[in-house]
Amino acid sequence: MNAAQTTVLVTLTGRDRPGVTSRLFSALAGYELTVLDIEQVVIRGRLVLGVLLASDGDPDLTAIHRAVRSIAADLGLDAEITTGWGEPPGRRGHLHVTVLGSPLRPGAVAAIARRIAASGANIDRIDRLADRPVTCIELDVSGADPDALRAALTREAADHGVDVAVQRGGLHRRAMRLIVMDVDSTLIAGEVIDLLAARAGCADQVAKVTAAAMHGEKDFTGSLRERVALLAGLDVAAVEDVRSELRLAPGARTLIRTLRWLGFRCGIVSGGFTQITDALVAELGLDYAAANTLEVSGGKLTGRLSGPIIDRAGKAEALRRFAAQAGVPLSQTVAVGDGANDLDMIATAGLGVAFNARQVVREAADASVTVPYLDTVLHLLGVSRADIEAAGDRDQQ
Repeated sequence: MNAAQTTVLVTLTGRDRPGVTSRLFSALAGYELTVLDIEQVVIRGRLVLGVLLASDGDPDLTAIHRAVRSIAADLGLDAEITTGWGEPPGRRGHLHVTVLGSPLRPGAVAAIARRIAASGANIDRIDRLADRPVTCIELDVSGADPDALRAALTREAADHGVDVAVQRGGLHRRAMRLIVMDVDSTLIAGEVIDLLAARAGCADQVAKVTAAAMHGEKDFTGSLRERVALLAGLDVAAVEDVRSELRLAPGARTLIRTLRWLGFRCGIVSGGFTQITDALVAELGLDYAAANTLEVSGGKLTGRLSGPIIDRAGKAEALRRFAAQAGVPLSQTVAVGDGANDLDMIATAGLGVAFNARQVVREAADASVTVPYLDTVLHLLGVSRADIEAAGDRDQQ
């Protein structure tokens, strides 16, 4: 844009009605103008339409003002017209800042906006992606260092009880093509091994081993083998009972249905058991799965595992394998988990999401969700509630 260029910013506000955009641009069509930018939003029937135009010549500004104000008066709208010279359009879309709240209160938005301003960045655009079951807004931010802004906003989010994610802008999110999820306490509610332990009469013993592992006193593989050993002699029918009682996390079906509509491949990777994950693959139409296998003999669990162990490193390796099979680079993958054994997988993926996770996982992930709805992960990908419902309507046709 050369310094001699004249810019004209037209803003129309008022009650929305059909034909506003066409009427405005029809009025502007008679002048030698170039459209640089357009933004429009409608909130509860109230319209805000902004158009940034430029001219290399000497436009008849009086005539342009008169034409715009005539259209505005005819439509019952207010018009504001600002003229400038040689003003470059602001940088747009460098970062996406997604804010999730249930509820989302003004104080949280104010704190996040202040922090963005304090970092020297600018909010170029704000959109609402969802109003239920959580409220989600997305801000396009320019002029910020992503790592520094993420750290600052994470602190504000914790103080105000909301979730905030900071991601690169542009086409990056649209390139995502594979999602891999943990199972226990992520895709499903609860932990399968705890349910099996209750049926085997060793719930307290399994809980102690789990606690030791969580505190770093035992590694995952060792603790898993120890817990499975306590299940020795349990009738395999108990596994079937547990499988029939499992409940998917709220929003799990919606997440998978919508992602498949968007062309994603979907997989699960679990430190749990294939006796559970095989049924989930069939029920949800998943593309990939990796889990441990409980050894069975004579209709009873032997207390051992068969095959390779899916541990922390195994989960990351499964993600790499699924991506290779799908022909998707790791930069275009999403990993979702809640536990320490998900950390390597989350670090490997292009977008790592902590879902109702422990603090160590939340700190390591690119984004964190603390509401119970798994389909809120879609908002981190820029998918709105309207898009989700459109996918649901299409699925029912």
